[in-house]
Amino acid sequence: MGPRVVTVEATDAMKFSVTRIEATAGEELKVVLKNVGTLPKEAMGHNWVLLKKGADVMGFSTAALQAKATDYIPAAMAAQVIAHTKLIGPKQTDEVTFKAPSEAGEYAFICSFPAHAMAGMRGVLIVK
Repeated sequence: MGPRVVTVEATDAMKFSVTRIEATAGEELKVVLKNVGTLPKEAMGHNWVLLKKGADVMGFSTAALQAKATDYIPAAMAAQVIAHTKLIGPKQTDEVTFKAPSEAGEYAFICSFPAHAMAGMRGVLIVK
């Protein structure tokens, strides 16, 4: 039995189709990110970034503004990342497989493309 697959669509309206994922501690998950938009990657690229419990979401998003060379994953804050997809353009898909953290709680996920998390492109992984 493989990982449980969660498909998340990302839109040109800066929204994720899934903003809440529930998992059991240690469960293997595969997040499939689909960019269903049409705007070019340079203007409306999307990724899916799962942050550690208690991570500074807005601080991470702000640092990501200066991290174009690393697909908006700031190297100085890489230790706050549990898992992430690559940055994708319109009609592209990427996926990431990971184990849900062993500690119960809420873990934020965001799109780290400039201004997307601030515009509401975020959600939460709830580990039970």
